[in-house]
Amino acid sequence: MSPRTTGPETHARILDAAGECFAREGYDATGVAEICSTAGVSKGAFYHHFPSKQAVFLSLLDRWLGMLDEQLLAITQQPGTAAQAMQRIAGMSRGVFQSARGQLPMFLEFWTQSAHDPTVWRAAIAPYQRYREFFSLLIETGMAEGSFRPADPKTAGPVLVALAVGVLLQGLMDPDGADWSAVMQQGVDLLIRGMRVEA
Repeated sequence: MSPRTTGPETHARILDAAGECFAREGYDATGVAEICSTAGVSKGAFYHHFPSKQAVFLSLLDRWLGMLDEQLLAITQQPGTAAQAMQRIAGMSRGVFQSARGQLPMFLEFWTQSAHDPTVWRAAIAPYQRYREFFSLLIETGMAEGSFRPADPKTAGPVLVALAVGVLLQGLMDPDGADWSAVMQQGVDLLIRGMRVEA
């Protein structure tokens, strides 16, 4: 097998082709042969990079979530209060919406597959669990520093995730219906005002 078919460029090309096929035809109707044809690679090249169609499907989810995780990590490493961190996170939503624009079919495929495939469900639910924990810890930090009033972080964290997922879904389904990044930022501001300790 030549280096041209084993390198990172081929890996990315297979992922891009698979995303296009899954979005157009659906996961079940898409075969490895169709992905290979769209990517312009052999089946041998495909299986060098991915052991199965499911593996490439899950890699698409990992690739998109990896971008979000990197941005969240960068934000938490910046100085400032928990409220400021939350506002910066809301501010990164414009880039999230831009990267997700046009990806509604793929998101629906992830959710559809997770309903009847335990492996996909575990991969799909893991980021929700991770982000709930992330925001719960951020709220605990805000209470410890005295900027947030006492609250149950295990409740407030999921509320923040629900806000983010709900606005993201609306943005995917109705991209021109509102400035969804602004909606996200205003929603987070409302929550911060409710949690903030008055000076």
